[in-house]
Amino acid sequence: MGNKSAYERVLRVNGTEYRLWSLAALAGEFPDVNRLPYSLKILLENLLRHEDGETVTGEDIAFVATWRPDQPAEKEIAFQPARVLMQDFTGVPALVDLASMRDAIGRLGGNPAKVNPLVPAELVIDHSVQVDYFGIPEALTLNARLEFERNRERYAFLRWGQKAFRNFKVVPPDTGIVHQVNLEFLARVVFAEQRRGVIEAYPDTLVGTDSHTTMINGLGVLGWGVGGIEAEAALLGQPMPLLVPPVVGFRLVGRLRPGSTATDLVLTVTELLRRKGVVGKFVEFFGDGLACLSLADRATIANMAPEYGATCGYFPIDEETLRYLRLTGRAPEAVHLVEAYAKEQGLFYRADAPPARYSDLVELDLESVEPSLAGPSRPQDRVRLSEVPNAFRQALDTLLARPGKSSTPARAMQGEGGPVARSPATVTRTTAVSVSEPSAGMQEFDPERLPHGAVVIAAITSCTNTSNPSVLIAAGLLAQKAVARGLRTKPWVKTSLAPGSRVVSEYLRRAGLLDALETLRFHLVGYGCTTCIGNSGPLPEAVSRAIADRGLVAVAVLSGNRNFEGRIHPEVRANYLASPPLVVAYALAGRITIDWASEPIGLDTQGRPVYLRDIWPREEEIRAVADRYISSELFRKQYADIFAGGPEWQALPVPEGELYTWDEASTYVRRAPYFDGLTLQPPPVEDVRGARVLVFLGDSITTDHISPAGSIRADSPAGRYLIAHGVAPHDFNSYGARRGNHEVMIRGTFASTRLRNRLVPDREGGFTRHFPDGQVMTIFEAAERYRQEQVPLIVLAGKEYGSGSSRDWAAKGPALLGVRAVIAASFERIHRSNLVGMGIVPLQFDSGCDAQSLALSGEEVYCVSGLAALAQGPFQPGRKLHVTAESADGTRREFSVIARIDTPKELEYYRHGGILPYVLRRLMREDP
Repeated sequence: MGNKSAYERVLRVNGTEYRLWSLAALAGEFPDVNRLPYSLKILLENLLRHEDGETVTGEDIAFVATWRPDQPAEKEIAFQPARVLMQDFTGVPALVDLASMRDAIGRLGGNPAKVNPLVPAELVIDHSVQVDYFGIPEALTLNARLEFERNRERYAFLRWGQKAFRNFKVVPPDTGIVHQVNLEFLARVVFAEQRRGVIEAYPDTLVGTDSHTTMINGLGVLGWGVGGIEAEAALLGQPMPLLVPPVVGFRLVGRLRPGSTATDLVLTVTELLRRKGVVGKFVEFFGDGLACLSLADRATIANMAPEYGATCGYFPIDEETLRYLRLTGRAPEAVHLVEAYAKEQGLFYRADAPPARYSDLVELDLESVEPSLAGPSRPQDRVRLSEVPNAFRQALDTLLARPGKSSTPARAMQGEGGPVARSPATVTRTTAVSVSEPSAGMQEFDPERLPHGAVVIAAITSCTNTSNPSVLIAAGLLAQKAVARGLRTKPWVKTSLAPGSRVVSEYLRRAGLLDALETLRFHLVGYGCTTCIGNSGPLPEAVSRAIADRGLVAVAVLSGNRNFEGRIHPEVRANYLASPPLVVAYALAGRITIDWASEPIGLDTQGRPVYLRDIWPREEEIRAVADRYISSELFRKQYADIFAGGPEWQALPVPEGELYTWDEASTYVRRAPYFDGLTLQPPPVEDVRGARVLVFLGDSITTDHISPAGSIRADSPAGRYLIAHGVAPHDFNSYGARRGNHEVMIRGTFASTRLRNRLVPDREGGFTRHFPDGQVMTIFEAAERYRQEQVPLIVLAGKEYGSGSSRDWAAKGPALLGVRAVIAASFERIHRSNLVGMGIVPLQFDSGCDAQSLALSGEEVYCVSGLAALAQGPFQPGRKLHVTAESADGTRREFSVIARIDTPKELEYYRHGGILPYVLRRLMREDP
């Protein structure tokens, strides 16, 4: 190893020559390459193509080439994705950082135009639309209008970025869900890029700022979700540390029985893999059953990798992949390249080929999959459709014991938007579509007669299913049959249809199925994630009052991927995931307790009972509609001008020029402070002297405890900041919507209501004590006082510090609060890396010690010696530093810690104060 040019080959496809890095040539040296899982072959090609002797070495390549199924995940490699995918909530802060970097380069005398994403970056605006209006033909237009009113500042900033940055594209609002747009249009599968006069071909790989980025694994593209700091590093061309994972092989055999859907299949897969345990692992699907699954079925399974716990759920490229690329209107030459490249590189799946070697195996007979739901609060809790009524009744006591409204946002929602604050104006608009208003397609009902288990939300939403024509057409056909028999949805059900892309609504319209769905009040409400991320909007007033007054356990049924408590709607305590046709069926029934086998949904116009089996569509009916109305022409038409946007998007006022004109009055978008006072040469790193503990935490502190998330309280530091800047509480929106304003975000850091800081053991939430006076105050207020006193800060913590998602502000926030070091018993891998990326040194207690065994109170003054020498190098993994903690009475405790700066590249980041300053200085050194 050590000469990657030895593995360069030329691939000729239809008269065009492409350069590739040959896995077949590598297999001549390492025969085990031929039996690697397909997903690891993609990682191996990535290493081979990027070998430079420093970031990627021959040893790294040899390690993956000789990968053993039984080896633990302990070797870290540098993965360099081909592109980055973002949604609007997580993409705005990344763009803020790039725009701020341009300002800094300009101040230093450089060329701001040099700051651009170094790999293709695409952002799809899909997380901001909320279901305020529903059940009326104007719902789509009215919700879109509200979306623009709430997000005008953010959208104008994104539109500027679309014009100002090379390699950056924005898909405007009201287009589709990021993952479906990625599947139908953005994904290349194989890149063909002109470099130095040669066209290079290589696999399409990506990281995304949404956990369900994994949906693209269904198309043979390797990718997964990451936090904002990792995404920004990838945007700026920095390698991403990745442990070479175990790979679980999932063999599929047989075919789905009639009546079972892809939703039923994915709920079964999720249950199986959660039971198996696949956290931190790749799952790769193979077997004869693949031939019976459409690409959309595969994408449905791949989408829910976060729910079954895997890093990704990968389906290799095969004939179905090529069929789907042709169907979705990809250029013929691109499809030919995918086929030729995949076959040349051993990435093309054939059922008769010897299977890859896997770390473990799972098998599922598709024939065994039954109609199912998952709930009432976790996606892995599958319930057979026939058992749902009893399962709900068994769960009722537990559900009744919970408060009527969830005061704590569901975990892991910050990165996805989550529920926003409801303004009085919003409620007024929504109650215009009340359950007692006939013009809204509803009829009066007696709220006193609503039972426990009443379905109050029925939403066809989310990327999990709205990529899948079979279940969407099934929902439309079921609606059509129900309408023909005279059935209608119950008046207390809030219904909505939020397709994954405009292609979906178009083929439903062409097939005449959209009319039937709208007759049942499943009107289009928007093209976005809506209900699945908590943007379900307010319930009609009569329903909300009935839930509050009578303590009802109300139910939401949605075709989404997550149903955690408090996530879908704060007033709805039981949430069930279901296929789109079952969502329609439950809206007709109006309750979760119906026994579909013995109870009719209702009576037809002749007074005869109608059962679910009477209106359930047959497989051949679904296939006939799909074959007739879904065509490549439809995809080409809908995506022909996707980046242009509608009139409202185009009418947004956009600043001109390569530098953004920051609005000092803005409470949504502000210039990031990471480059304030930056010099061309990094100042020397100094040891930490005279530090105080800002927070003293126990074990299993997650990034949800650290990051700002959910709604903003008026009496919180962030709330007081917004009020001082003229924002009324009903217009606060959420932390997620304001991630482009660091002033809001740092005030919400460590402000979780679930945080337990040992410095204030009698209180929960974002409080601490300031020393030496011991005064109790908010963590933000204490950090500000320490800043004025020029006192550096540290965090003390226990085991597994920083696990969870929503990771970027879990590192950005502490850095801006003045934290120099985190001393913990152990760190979650990615958060540890993120701390380094923000200039915070992660220090691990040595020799099995921890804060408790060392009798630390957190009230001491701390000094950390050896940081200056560490930064000067050379790199030495596991370097030990010395810490002194001195109490007010003069007692000194001395102990050693391990500096968890684990790679030479991380040492460079730390020496420069983080990834962003490192990249900026590197750009300044390059030629103009």
